[in-house]
Amino acid sequence: MVLFAVLVNRMALALLTLAGVGVIVFVLLRVVPGDPVAMMISPGAGPADIAALKAHYGLDAPLATQFWIWLRGVVTGDFGTSITLHLYVTEVLAARLPATVELATLALLVAVLLGGTIAIVGTLMRRSAGETVIDGLNSIMLAVPDFIWALALVLLFAVALPVLPLTGRIDPALAEDFTTRFYLVESILTGRFAVAGNILSHMAMPALALALPLAAVIVRLLKQSLKEAMVQDYVLLARIKGFGELRLVLQEALRNAVGPTLALTGVQFTFLIGGTVIVERIFSYPGIGNLAIDAVINRDFPLIQGLVLLFGLIFILINIGVDLTVAALNPRLRHA
Repeated sequence: MVLFAVLVNRMALALLTLAGVGVIVFVLLRVVPGDPVAMMISPGAGPADIAALKAHYGLDAPLATQFWIWLRGVVTGDFGTSITLHLYVTEVLAARLPATVELATLALLVAVLLGGTIAIVGTLMRRSAGETVIDGLNSIMLAVPDFIWALALVLLFAVALPVLPLTGRIDPALAEDFTTRFYLVESILTGRFAVAGNILSHMAMPALALALPLAAVIVRLLKQSLKEAMVQDYVLLARIKGFGELRLVLQEALRNAVGPTLALTGVQFTFLIGGTVIVERIFSYPGIGNLAIDAVINRDFPLIQGLVLLFGLIFILINIGVDLTVAALNPRLRHA
């Protein structure tokens, strides 16, 4: 019952937050200089042509009227029509979101496996020269942003050693016969492992570029948590019983130290999805990050508004899920 009450409160707060985000982005787009019609009109167009286009997209109405029309559509699931793509915003987002979700999820898995492994190795090598080396390398991983990693990976695996495809999500010849937009998941579930391998080869560099900074964050927090857990009484008791060092870390310390890391990883996953913007652009990956850049460049008001609300919704839902998971795993929080 406590978790249910928390969920209801968080969902109510989420609706208020999304409403506030919607108002802010709607007003800011119309205050910032720039006219979407001017971006798409031909050089020889006259005032009558510009006025006709503004009327067609409802940009000639008063600001309050525009907001009411947009809000009424959002409530019914209609985010409007993209000015540049001439498609419903919901259709565009539904087509692009699965690509970003798969990329971010793969990056998260790589970050957790890499960061967890390095943290455990660093804990086993504590108070030695090896730990110093690991901490130094981790500081470098933490300091370098994902787009720099992306450029470095391009130079290494697409230029110096051309073993990975540079752009796209899948080879065009294979981008058929999919019933969903979740290409990787569907190809694995249907047993088309050659197609899945092709998709993974396209995702390898952008996923690794996104994963490395997050892995460094996981290493820093998990290693510190493991270090604190290793001096607790239950670990000392297990050591007296003859447990080996690796068993102490994996069986005794890790399960008690993973809570804070789980919470941080969930929060970082939201930033990971939002952080795909530049990386997707570098690799011409057809996700919502790449779409967001095009929408901003073209001043596509309906598409920008839909993207901002989508990012906000994802951020809120993931944070609620993380909070509930942490509370469910921690009896003290569950009964608080």
